[in-house]
Amino acid sequence: MIFDALRYRYPSRRAVVFGMRGMVATGQPLAAQAGLDILKRGGNAVDAAVATAACLTVAEPTSNGIGGDGFALVWIEKEKKLHGLNSSGSAPRLTDAEALRAAGHREVPPLGWSAVTVPGAPAGWAELVRRFGKLTLAEDLAPAIDYAREGVVVSPTVSLLWRQAFEKYSQSQGVDFEEWFKTFCPEGHVPMPGEVWRSPAHAETLNRIGESGGEDFYRGDLADRIDTFSQTTGGWLRKEDLAGFAPEWVEPISASCHGVDVWEIPPNGHGIAALMALKILEGLKMPGERETEETYHLQIEAMKLAFADVRTFVADPRFMTCRTEDLLSETYAEERRALIGHEALKPAHGRPERGGTVYLAAADGEGNMVSMIQSNYMGFGSGLVVPGTGIALHNRGANFSLDPASPNVIAPGKKPYHTIIPGFLTKAGEALGPFGVMGAFMQPQGHVQAVTNLVDFAMNPQEALDAPRWQWTCGKKILLERAVSPEIVEGLRTRGHEVEVLEDSTSFGRGEMILRMASGSLAGATEPRTDGCVAVW
Repeated sequence: MIFDALRYRYPSRRAVVFGMRGMVATGQPLAAQAGLDILKRGGNAVDAAVATAACLTVAEPTSNGIGGDGFALVWIEKEKKLHGLNSSGSAPRLTDAEALRAAGHREVPPLGWSAVTVPGAPAGWAELVRRFGKLTLAEDLAPAIDYAREGVVVSPTVSLLWRQAFEKYSQSQGVDFEEWFKTFCPEGHVPMPGEVWRSPAHAETLNRIGESGGEDFYRGDLADRIDTFSQTTGGWLRKEDLAGFAPEWVEPISASCHGVDVWEIPPNGHGIAALMALKILEGLKMPGERETEETYHLQIEAMKLAFADVRTFVADPRFMTCRTEDLLSETYAEERRALIGHEALKPAHGRPERGGTVYLAAADGEGNMVSMIQSNYMGFGSGLVVPGTGIALHNRGANFSLDPASPNVIAPGKKPYHTIIPGFLTKAGEALGPFGVMGAFMQPQGHVQAVTNLVDFAMNPQEALDAPRWQWTCGKKILLERAVSPEIVEGLRTRGHEVEVLEDSTSFGRGEMILRMASGSLAGATEPRTDGCVAVW
């Protein structure tokens, strides 16, 4: 039978998935099932999350990889506590901003070595398992190793993103993508939906990481290979940079949304943008219906104001010029809230001192839950692949600024502004569950929309993810999905919003969610903008 796996003539309907003993939700069915298998083998939610994350580097290499970064929020039921892990890396010690400016760059080039920072994902996996796992890292990585060695069937959305990367690298100048083509297009073409892709080198790398507890990547043979590749191709990254890296346990930050506490990782990530927007919205009189012009307008305006501040002030926290608590203060939220009127704003930052990504959620039968996200940033990342390893290096450093006055200016040993953010919900000190919407600068916007859908408009998890989305890009420009009603589109235009309606929904994020019900059962959802799956036990 011959058919087009990328064509959908009719809208499909997904329902909330329920379970009790365990659940894994992510954007790729094979990875979700691998995580569930780890639960059945005696692992907990942390083991399942790590297994799923590793499988995603094989099953969805278009959005993440071994050479990327990761963050996690981990709820430990016995402690009744949420833990935050920041496993994002810093710029290499040889980083030279002046060299980039002298070469005529006004921004950090997204392709090639200039944007490569120390990858944090492997160390993050190891640290999560060390502190909270029940199995070993080698056991958790075993499913991903099998997929890489035996082959993984490519899903439709992954194939589409793979083709977009192929076209980009085929047309780009100045960077040698030879290893990328050897690794990800070994037959000379992009894998089509339903085709099998294998990467024995990827399998061997994951095996080395698992057997060494992550050490080989940062201090062993893999570190030597990365160092050699960098030195011979003009990169700044060295083995000393890798050896000096360690994930950080951080205190999550939160804001209330009508009695529900919404949690994010603190800067250098921009989860704070979602919290700031929610605090602004908390004091506004919202319509009782989600699909109204007023609801869209108020949410967009709050998000614009939050982003204006975050893009100005958020950086590696050691270099920020204002405090997180100032950005999240009620006084400052009230000040920003007062700027919202009937017409669309062109946002500007205030004075707070006065007052390519994959996501997964996992839960086990003991009450532990994990919200985890990892990314190579722009698709496959920098386009650089370490020969013979399957390691695609991310380009997270492209988020640095070259403006010397910016707190986010690129510098040796400094972490960049980061777009990937896991989310978590609690109420009255009890876990509700993990949620996330992947997709670069769409992520905090997706978080705000998913949370308000749940809390303000009493949607179930599947409705909250399925609902039509908006996306602010810059100035007064907003993008809307085609499912938004024409009346709302025109109403926003009359308010001064510069609206574009898109047929393609891939830029509006791809999300998953798991919530614990009052009965103790689990409710999971994953949206139709991705190839996602909720695997349940």
